[in-house]
Parts: sequence; C-alpha cells; structure tokens
Amino acid sequence: MSATAPPVVVVGELLVDIVSYPDGSTAEHVGGSPANVALGLARLGHDTHFACLVGEDTRGHRCAEHVESGGVHLLPGSRSAEHPTSTALATIDDSGAASYVFDLHWNLPPVQLPDGTAHLHTGSIATTLEPGEAEVTAAVLRAREHGTVSYDPNMRPTIMGDVEGVRPRVEELVALADVVKCSEDDIEWLYPGESASAVMARWAALGASLTVVTLGGAGVVWRAASGEEGRAAARIKDVVDTVGAGDSFMAGLVSGLLDDGLLGSTDARTRLAAATLADVQPAVDRALATSGVTVRHAGAYAPTREEIR
Repeated sequence: MSATAPPVVVVGELLVDIVSYPDGSTAEHVGGSPANVALGLARLGHDTHFACLVGEDTRGHRCAEHVESGGVHLLPGSRSAEHPTSTALATIDDSGAASYVFDLHWNLPPVQLPDGTAHLHTGSIATTLEPGEAEVTAAVLRAREHGTVSYDPNMRPTIMGDVEGVRPRVEELVALADVVKCSEDDIEWLYPGESASAVMARWAALGASLTVVTLGGAGVVWRAASGEEGRAAARIKDVVDTVGAGDSFMAGLVSGLLDDGLLGSTDARTRLAAATLADVQPAVDRALATSGVTVRHAGAYAPTREEIR
C-alpha cells in the first residue's frame, strides 16, 4: 500500500472489557468492534484514522496507546476529560456463562474527516447509542459526498433495546452504505426466521451494492450488485479463540475492495454497483485470510499483509 494512499476513517467505540472470574480475579482488555476494524486496516497498510471517545483516565490512555501502537491515528476530539472511558463488565459464572454490565459514554463531537477521506467504516454500539449516533450519521453523509461507506451492524441486543426500534436504524444505515457485512446471529435477531439470502436481497433493495453474511465455521455467503450469490468455506485451523474474527474479516474485506478500486471514491461506488461475483471474490478471499489468521491467536489479533500471503 502506497504511503500516499488517501485516508480511511473508522467511527465507533473504543472501550475496556473487564472480565470478572468466579475465583474473584479480574482481567482487562481493550475492546470495541470498530476499534478492531481500525487496527486491522492499519496493520494491512492503510492510512487509518479513528473517531472514538475515551477519557483522559488510565484506561483511556491505555486504549489510545493500544490503537496508536498499531498505526491508527486518533482524530481530534477522540479524547475527552468530561467522561470516564467506557467499560463492559463481563461476570463469568461457574458454568462459564457471562453476564454483562455496560458503562457507556458516547457524546461524540463532530467528526473531523481528514482531507481526501476515501472511505468511512462504522458499526456496532456507536451507531445506535444516543447522543453520538446522530454524529455518526452526519459523518457518513459527509464521507459519501466524495468516498464510500461500509457498515457492520454487529448487534448487541442487551444494550441496543427492542428489535422493533433498532431495525429501522439499521436499515437507515444500510441505505447509506456501499458494503454491509453482518453475522448470521445478527440476522436471526433482526429478522427472525429469514434466510441470509432474503436479508441480503432486502438490503440490496435499500441500496447496498455488496452484502455479506458470515456463517461462523461454515464460512461466508455474499451477494453482488448483479444479484448473484457466492459462498466460500472458512479458512479455520489451529483455533485458539474466535475473538475479533468478524472484525478481522471486515478489515480484510474493506482492504481488498480498496485495493481493487471498488471502494474509495464515487467512481469506485459506480464500479462496485456494477461488480460481479468474480470482481469481489479477491476481497472476500482476503477477508477469509485475515480472519483465518486472527483465530490462530488469542484475542482480537490483527494480521499484516505478510501474514496473509
């Protein structure tokens, strides 16, 4: 990737996961789906900028260091002394099941898109949590004027509210996105009983040119703008854990589409809208490769280009 490549922006949450175990011990990890995507894109060589919101506290400094050490540039306004850094407390019981308590802060200031922003990615909690969700939409609309948009709903039912209230918000963002990727669990919650094919067709009708559904160990299915559907097996072996695999897939997918000129400008939007299965297959292959490397590491590991060749 050329050092002169136009900037890519990710907008979303960067937080700390606090895991409490039955023996009373705790562990903390930097998390957030959009943060993982930003790291994934940066590690793949893209000029990646991240609009988030963390506090000027110890956890906030740790979060900022985590993404910046991977090559991500935090955009102005991403650090604030007004609120503590958001946390997700996961309490593990004796059976291994987890219950969650969230302390979230999302008073996102206006996102300052770098000059020449080519692509914007967003998703997850940040797109449904008030008051910042409105600024997410505003950033998407500004980015669309000269670039492209990708979206991963990454549903969190325990904190996003009633599905009947969330679904219209998801579809609002689908209509603004060129690429939408989700999991089969997302579909099951949003559209109970509907197939991946039906949901991809629904989202295509709203305006998304490429829709992708990950199927866990069963691989992935996707729909090109032509209406054709493709399917591929997962590239999984020597699995340590699956943390961050979906986010790694998203980063690989966007990376591949950018490299192939199917994302990154209004002209690229036009090309993606006319793309065939064969046109987008290399990007899907890269996404499968990146997620395949991620699952061989503990945590949300982001591979480099050298690791996926």
